[in-house]
Amino acid sequence: MFKVLGGVARLPFLTLTVVCISLATTAAWYQQAAPSAELVVLVFGMALAAHISANALNEYFDFRSGLDFLTRRSPFNGGSGTLVAQPNQAPLALGLGILSLILVCAAGLWLSALQSWHLLWLGIPGVALIYTYTQYLNKHPLLCLIAPGLGFGGFMTLGAYWVLAGQVDAMALSLATLLALLISNLLLLNQFPDVEADRQVGRRHLPIVLGRTGSAVVFTVILAATYLLLVVFVWQGWLPRQSLLALFSLPLVWPLVRKLFRYAEQVEHLTPVLALNTILTHVLPALLLLGLVWAGFSPATDV
Repeated sequence: MFKVLGGVARLPFLTLTVVCISLATTAAWYQQAAPSAELVVLVFGMALAAHISANALNEYFDFRSGLDFLTRRSPFNGGSGTLVAQPNQAPLALGLGILSLILVCAAGLWLSALQSWHLLWLGIPGVALIYTYTQYLNKHPLLCLIAPGLGFGGFMTLGAYWVLAGQVDAMALSLATLLALLISNLLLLNQFPDVEADRQVGRRHLPIVLGRTGSAVVFTVILAATYLLLVVFVWQGWLPRQSLLALFSLPLVWPLVRKLFRYAEQVEHLTPVLALNTILTHVLPALLLLGLVWAGFSPATDV
């Protein structure tokens, strides 16, 4: 049972949540907020539950639609294959998804009662996004593109910062925007190998509508915008200048883009490209985090 639960929860993917909440926690620390350890643990747990719910529900609905039987699976796309191997465990996946979502709702209501009911402006659409992403949002190209970034950047990272720092400010919005762009790009690229299978079950994401090469152009524009906005946010003083440490991730960009355009239509060669993009999606926020730590320990005149 535990192997099934770990499979449908997609445990290796949860590192993305750790990156988002770690960055939000570090940003709150940089702004001299002093949340209790219990609050930090609760926020981490709530975020992990949200991610697990999204993954488990995605596994269940993709199994029910038959999509998981059509995809060419890799570590980055096509699902875990858990329910294909053990179809009788589908109710367990659904149960994990629903139970995790209930825990998110309960924790969110408790935090809202404790701090501010305005948190529900992020919480309610966040819960709706988790439940509707696989069944409904994947049928609308623009919504499918922005939903992952909105979920991880807008709802998770911004929400965590709001709870831990007690406010929403320019720094929080800047970090949320950068993460939103990165993570929407992560999911966009991971859709490339599944175009034919996704089309058969009625999905209409960007690689289906624009094709893989057209979507590679969109990916590149979003990636360029991420780095440009990082510089703008520092220039405006919304992020400390030490945040430019994230530019050290740029050496990953050229081989990523070059290989993407070279292999966009050759699905069998895309796995290393997806791996490199996943690394970038973790490295850039990690460098932002280190930049905030550096700035936090720097004299005020140097920040």
